[in-house]
Amino acid sequence: MGKGGGCVPSKQRAPKGVSDKDPPTPNQERNSTVIISGQSQTQSINTTTTQVQDGLQFPKKLKIFIVFYSTYGHVEILAKRMKKGVDSIEGVEGVLYRVPETLAPDILEQMRVPPKDNEVPLISVEELVEADGFLFGFPTRYGCMAAQMKAFFDSTGRLWEQQKLAGVPAGFFVSTGTQGGGQETTAWTAITQLAHHGMLYVPIGYTFGAGMFKMDSIRGGSPYGAGVFSGDGTREPSDTELALAEHQGKYMAGIVKS
Repeated sequence: MGKGGGCVPSKQRAPKGVSDKDPPTPNQERNSTVIISGQSQTQSINTTTTQVQDGLQFPKKLKIFIVFYSTYGHVEILAKRMKKGVDSIEGVEGVLYRVPETLAPDILEQMRVPPKDNEVPLISVEELVEADGFLFGFPTRYGCMAAQMKAFFDSTGRLWEQQKLAGVPAGFFVSTGTQGGGQETTAWTAITQLAHHGMLYVPIGYTFGAGMFKMDSIRGGSPYGAGVFSGDGTREPSDTELALAEHQGKYMAGIVKS
C-alpha cells in the first residue's frame, strides 16, 4: 500500500528481484463511468487489454452477460432493452443468453408458451467465467425466481467450489403477474445465490430519478432492479418499464467499467 500522509518514507531498498512499487489493483486501469439519471462521468481509459483485428490492436470490450429465463417473453423484452443500455457505454458489450428450459414440450404447449427465439443462445456453466458482470432476469414463482433459473444456479457447484465468480458484479430484473406478486422479493431472495458465489450484488437504488417516484401509472421495477408486470401474459411492458431496463443496463455497464 502507499505511504500514509505524514509518514517518513523508508530508506530500505526492496530485496533484489522484488519491485518496491505497489502492484496495480484489478480496477486501477479500467474506465470509471457511473450512470445516474442519464448522466455519466468517465475518469480514465482502459488501454491495458487489447484485441487484434486485421492486424490492428483495439481495446477489448468488457462483457456483461445478460442471462435470463422468459416464459411468455416479458423478461426477454426487458433483456433486449437492457442490452441496448449496456451497449451505449463505450468499451462495454451486453451479451444475451437464456438458461435451459426444464419443462417438457407437451407441458409448454398446454401452457401456450410461445416458441423461444433461437437467435439467443443457451448459456453453459463453463461460459460464466468469461463475463465481467452479470444481469440475471427471471419471472417470479411465489416471490422467488422461477425453477428454470434456480436449476441453472444449482448446476454451478463447481464454480462455487473454486469461487470462480467471486468479486464479479451482478444485478437482477424480474417479471410478476400482479402488483403484489414479488417485484422486490423475487430479487431479494435471489441475493443468496450471489452471496455463496462471492459475487457483488448491484441494485439500481433510485438512480433512475423522477421515474422511480411517479404514481400516475402502473410500473414494474424497484430499487432492486428493473421489472415488468405481465398480468395474464398479454400485457406489454410500458415505456417506463422499458426505460428503466435500459437505465439498469447503462448503470451496470458503468459499474463494471469503474
